[in-house]
Amino acid sequence: MITLKTRENPRFSGRSGTRSRASENRKFPRGKDKFLREISKGIFRKGRNLYTKSAAPGTRVYDERILKKGRSEFREWDPRRSKLSVAIMKGLPKVPINEDSVVLYLGAANGTTVSHVADIAFNGRVFAVEFSPRAIMDLIFVAKDRNNIIPILESAFHPKNYKGLLEPVDLVYQDVAQKNQAEILIKNCKAFIKHGGYAMIAVKARSIDVTKKPVIVFKEVERKLRDEFHIIDKRRLEPFKKDHMFYLLKMK
Repeated sequence: MITLKTRENPRFSGRSGTRSRASENRKFPRGKDKFLREISKGIFRKGRNLYTKSAAPGTRVYDERILKKGRSEFREWDPRRSKLSVAIMKGLPKVPINEDSVVLYLGAANGTTVSHVADIAFNGRVFAVEFSPRAIMDLIFVAKDRNNIIPILESAFHPKNYKGLLEPVDLVYQDVAQKNQAEILIKNCKAFIKHGGYAMIAVKARSIDVTKKPVIVFKEVERKLRDEFHIIDKRRLEPFKKDHMFYLLKMK
């Protein structure tokens, strides 16, 4: 196990996806905001687009658009690169992150969504667990400019391997596309979450069972989740993420 704490990564400066922004945005309600408006703690909206106030002004993570207001910079939160962004756009009623939250992020990948979570929790900490050595190197570039991100190279299925590095957390966020997604979330919540804490999970049906219809997979996952959590909300993530369901949970 390696824990790494350390600018912008030029290898991930391009935008992904083949659909045009205009065609994708038609899938969401038209925003009425001509100016930046805070819609949740640390999350802002202008028109259809979401933004977070940058905790590292002067840097980009994935070639995102930047809005400047006085001395502050606001980074566009691209839904093509973040499942949490899609869920918020589609009406997620609560984002249980504030400026001093402690977050355990499972499946941190290259740090796209992690960076926005760190913007919101700028006085807190984001423990970012990622199993891929290739991805963790990109995450280091993000963490170099954000002192509240702690990258951890480890499998999310073995929380005991990084237990000594963490403190009790307010939120566990899980985006690990594996067959045992629910079990991974439950193990980590039991190990680290505070009493009354929250969890969020982006479930990819095709990673769990490609032979079943996604709606059946989601029902099976929900049965497992209900044993440990109250399901506050759930949202399908089409058109940006096919066969995905996003859950907002609270520990029982």
